[in-house]
Amino acid sequence: MIKVLVVDDSALVRQLLTEILNSHPEITVVGTAGDPYQARNKIKTLNPDVVSLDVEMPRMDGLTFLSNLIRLRPLPVVMVSSLTERGAEVTLEALSIGAVDFVSKPKDDLANSLKEYSDEIQSKIIAASKTGLGFLEERSKREAVRVSMKSSESNDVKCKYSVDAVLPKQKVRHYQTTDKVIAIGSSTGGTVALEQILVDLPTDVPGIVVSQHIPEHFSDSFARRLDSICKISVSEAKDGQQIMQGHCYIAPGNKHLIVKKSGAKYVISLSDDLPVNRHKPSVDVMFRSVATCVGPNALGIILTGMGADGAVGLSEMKEQGAYTIAQDEESSVVWGMPGSAVKLGGVSKIVPLEHMSNLMKNHF
Repeated sequence: MIKVLVVDDSALVRQLLTEILNSHPEITVVGTAGDPYQARNKIKTLNPDVVSLDVEMPRMDGLTFLSNLIRLRPLPVVMVSSLTERGAEVTLEALSIGAVDFVSKPKDDLANSLKEYSDEIQSKIIAASKTGLGFLEERSKREAVRVSMKSSESNDVKCKYSVDAVLPKQKVRHYQTTDKVIAIGSSTGGTVALEQILVDLPTDVPGIVVSQHIPEHFSDSFARRLDSICKISVSEAKDGQQIMQGHCYIAPGNKHLIVKKSGAKYVISLSDDLPVNRHKPSVDVMFRSVATCVGPNALGIILTGMGADGAVGLSEMKEQGAYTIAQDEESSVVWGMPGSAVKLGGVSKIVPLEHMSNLMKNHF
């Protein structure tokens, strides 16, 4: 049984989350807290396996509490955030500090809307409970270093469609071109993994397309955050945009990113079609499009994530001559997506996250 401590300043949210989580046979809420000080005491006495944490908290803000928790008592944390620009920025910072994942809190009709997220909340709590000790220890060390340096300076959808519902398999057409494309898919733990990879890349790297499972209100904030720390240019993808060297394009939340050929160039097409594998953007949709029109001129990478989205598409990329890479289990928060791709035989090489950027720089 997975023991959960729910931390939220709203009594209504605490009650709703408790009901939702307790309705799952593998989860039990052992306690709730209205602020970080209450949470700190209850963690000591209740010893939960996972903590759900509100982003904005009274008496001590959620980020400060998370930072202290990660350094002093590493536990898997799932953030509960609002679908606002401020909520997106704080949540991305929380993931960078060490939160495993997040759930977006509906803005309207909370009592009814939050219940619609039951499957997502339950699945993310279960995934968080399986987070490897190595990940927690690594985040704890990184956060301790960050705090030390700072002080010294003073969408879940119930219907599950396959990739064929959005992008049926087509006759493969690979044209003569020197342009290369790197395609990356990720989910749980992916925002941190992507940051670690992209920050080291030089400006002459081939154009990169990314499908990360993320809500529409978060993707632009995520892209801007990456752009501020990377040498390459990072932006939220736009329909019709040409894929250029030294640029990275993040699929907007709630849109599929499809790579198409336009003359001698590759361009981005955004689709508002059905969710695939319950996700939009779907990694399978993007990978299939890259397999179809880029083929051997592509490099496919699948990172940490829950479920199997991307496994089929990556296998198709490999079949068309692309080199394909999966993040290894030890460095993944959840080895669902990479593990599924490996099982399907769609992976050329399994690589630790720390080696990923060097491989990308040296492959082409």
